[in-house]
Amino acid sequence: MVQSTSDAHILVSMTYASRANPDVSAKDFNEILQQAQENNAANGITGMLIFNKNYFLQTIEGPRAQINRLLYSLMADQRHHDLQVIETHELKHREWAKWSMNYASPTQDNAAIYLKYSTTIDFNPYLLSAEAASDLMRDLNAQKE
Repeated sequence: MVQSTSDAHILVSMTYASRANPDVSAKDFNEILQQAQENNAANGITGMLIFNKNYFLQTIEGPRAQINRLLYSLMADQRHHDLQVIETHELKHREWAKWSMNYASPTQDNAAIYLKYSTTIDFNPYLLSAEAASDLMRDLNAQKE
C-alpha cells in the first residue's frame, strides 16, 4: 500500500491502555520492547511505553497511516487484551522524537510519581484521564534523564 504524500505529513499521537495476559513473562516483555523499537524505527514511529506486569500504557506517534496500521496490529496481539484508546490527536511536533520506544516500569525510585497519578494504591491506567496519562509519562521520562 502506497502512502499518499499528504498523509505522510500528518502526524498523530495515540495513547492506549491494555491488560497484559497473565502468561506474559519478563522475557516476553523484553521481546515486545525490542520488537517495538525495531519496527517503530523502520516505520517512523516514536513513543513511550509503561509496563507493570498487569498493564500496558503507551503513547505512539507518527504518520497517521502508520499509527492506524499499528493499532490494528496491536488489537490482534495475543499478549494483551482489552485495548482501550485513551486519546488520539494530530501533532505539530513529536514529543518522543528521540525514542523509537522509550520505556519505564515501576521502581522504588519512581514510586512517588506513580502514586501522584494513581487513584488507587496500585497503578491502573484505565483510571487515568488523557492528561494524567501524558503527565505521568513526561514525569517518568524527566526522572530518567
